[in-house]
Amino acid sequence: MMPPDSLETPRLLLRKPRPDDAALIFQSYGQDAEVTRYLMWRPHTGVRDAQDAVEKFLNGWNSGTQFCWLIFARDTGELVGSIAVRKDQNGINLGYLLARSHWGRGLMSEAVAAVVRWAFEDPSVFRVWAVCDVENPASARVLEKTGFVREGVLGKWSLHPNVSDIPRDCYCYAQTRLN
Repeated sequence: MMPPDSLETPRLLLRKPRPDDAALIFQSYGQDAEVTRYLMWRPHTGVRDAQDAVEKFLNGWNSGTQFCWLIFARDTGELVGSIAVRKDQNGINLGYLLARSHWGRGLMSEAVAAVVRWAFEDPSVFRVWAVCDVENPASARVLEKTGFVREGVLGKWSLHPNVSDIPRDCYCYAQTRLN
């Protein structure tokens, strides 16, 4: 599986990160405690944290194990979020975030749908799945709007250090190949 460096939707450009994206990431969402609330990392305290994140993203691309795209608004060129996939048995695991100033406009649903379409073009992908904290209804709604089915609750599944020092319960959502 090797994803394209970019994907386009009517309103978005998803593209592979570049080293010079770090300042954009920090300003757009990296330092925002509300955006990172249910993520597995703490808000960035400086651009260096964003540089480390970009390095991790590019290492994932180079190793072929995980792929992150930055999400830009096509009309303004503004960085609005990111979306990533990690190879998993029989499919991929999906994660995403959206800058707070862009919440509630359907942008993440558009990005998720594009990545799912791409994923199912690969005949080896039978399952695309994601988890979200049980107290994160916005993320659950994105998955439901894009055709994911809630499969259940994974107890103490994911550590969200901005909420708790112990792993949190998460909903598990998935789409599976129809054939």
